[in-house]
Amino acid sequence: MKKVLALVLALALVFSMTACGKKTDETQKSDAAPTQAQEAPKAEEEKKEEPKQEEKKEEPKQEEKQEESKQEEAPAAGGNVTLWVAEAVVDFTKAQTESFKAANPEYAGWTFSVEPVGEGDAAGNMITDVDGGADIFGFAQDQLSRLVAAGAVTPITGDYATWIETENDGGAVGAATVGDKLYAFPMTSDNGYFLYYDKSVVTDPSTLEGIVAACEAAGKNFYFEINSGWYQTAFFFGTGAELTYDTDASGAFTACNCDYASDTGVAALKAMINLAASPAFKNGSSVDNATDWAAIVDGTWDSGNAQSYLGDNYACAKLPTFTVDGQTYQMSGFSGNKLLGVKPQSDAAKLDVCLKLAQYLTNSDVQLARFNEVGWGPSNLAAQGSDAVSADPALSALAQQLNFCIPQGQYPGDYWGLATALGDDVINGTTTASSDLTAVLQQFQDTCASYVQ
Repeated sequence: MKKVLALVLALALVFSMTACGKKTDETQKSDAAPTQAQEAPKAEEEKKEEPKQEEKKEEPKQEEKQEESKQEEAPAAGGNVTLWVAEAVVDFTKAQTESFKAANPEYAGWTFSVEPVGEGDAAGNMITDVDGGADIFGFAQDQLSRLVAAGAVTPITGDYATWIETENDGGAVGAATVGDKLYAFPMTSDNGYFLYYDKSVVTDPSTLEGIVAACEAAGKNFYFEINSGWYQTAFFFGTGAELTYDTDASGAFTACNCDYASDTGVAALKAMINLAASPAFKNGSSVDNATDWAAIVDGTWDSGNAQSYLGDNYACAKLPTFTVDGQTYQMSGFSGNKLLGVKPQSDAAKLDVCLKLAQYLTNSDVQLARFNEVGWGPSNLAAQGSDAVSADPALSALAQQLNFCIPQGQYPGDYWGLATALGDDVINGTTTASSDLTAVLQQFQDTCASYVQ
C-alpha cells in the first residue's frame, strides 16, 4: 500500500513540473510579445514619414536665388556670360572684365563675351527674345518699365540693393526703380540740364528772379526753351505736378498720369508766363544759336561751346528756385541715365557671376575710369566727388541738379508737339496771366490722356 502511494505521489510531481514548464515558456513568450508589438507601430510610423523626405520644395524665387548665390562656397568652374554695351565702350568693357577676373580668381574659368549693342536698341532686342538676349546689358532708363513687364531684368535685392542706394545719386537710384523695387545698376548720370552763366553778370544763380534781374540790368539775354516738352517740365515737376505714362511690354501706352490741371500746374504755368514777360528772356537751349547771353539752361554736350563763349567768366550751377504767389519751388525736370541690367537666370551660380560683374562694372573706380576714357558722367557719388569730375564744372552742376529730377520715361510722339504748342502760346502772348489757366491746362491734360491706346 505504501509503495502504491509513493508511485502516485511521484507521478503527481512529474505532471506538476511539466505544467510549470509550459507556463514559464508561455510567460516568456507573452513577455517578449509586447516588445515586438511596440516596435511594429514605430516601423509603420517610419514608413509613413518617408514620403516627407521625397516632397518637392518650391522653386526659389529670383530674389532668393540672389541670396543663395552669395552663400555659394565655390562658384561653378566656368561658363559664358554675354554682355551688350555701346560701341564706344566695347574695348573699355573688355579690359574691365579681364580686370574683374584678375581681382576675383574664383571666376577665372568664366568667359565674358562683349558685343556692341547700343542702349537704344538693347531693350527692344531683349524684349523680343529674352532667352536669346545678353546676360548683362546696358540700356537707357526710359526703357526700364518695358523690360520689367517683359521679365527681361532680374530684381536687385539684399546687399546689392543697399549698395546701389548708398553708392549712387538719388536721381540714378530713381531711374533704376520701378514701384518699390530696384532692377538695374546705375552706370551714368550725365543726361539732363542745368545753368551756364556769366559770373561777371550773374553773381547769385540761386533764384530765377535774381538771374532775370541781373540779365535785365546788364542788357544780357537769358535763354530757356520753355516750348520744349523736355525743358518745360523744370517748372511743372518743380511745383509737384505729374505727367507720366504707363506702358505694357510691347511699349503700348496703357495709362496717362497727369494732373497739370491743378493748383500745382497753374503755379508752373504762371512761372513760365512771368519769365516770358521779361525783356531778357529768349527761347532756346543751344549755345551755338544764342547771342549776347549771360545765362542759358543747357546740357553737358554744350560745355565746350559755353566755356569758349564765356572765357574766364564761365560758371555752372544747378537750376534755380522760382517763386509764385509767395510759394518758392526748386526747379526740377527730366534726368537721363544709362543703366546696367542682369537677365533672370535659372542657374544660381551664373546669377552670382552676373551680379558680381555688374556691380564691378558700376563701382566708383570703373565709373571714374570710364569718365576718363570716354567722358561718361558717373552716377557713383564717390566718383562724382573725385578731383577729375569735380574739376568739371558742368558735370558737378548736373550732379547737383539730378537730385531734384525725375527719370524720363516713355512718352507718345504727339506729346512733344503738344508741349511745344503750350509753350508757344505763352511766348506769343496767347496765354497770359489773365487767361483761364486751369482751362488751358485741362485741355492739355485731356489731350495727353487721349494718346493712350
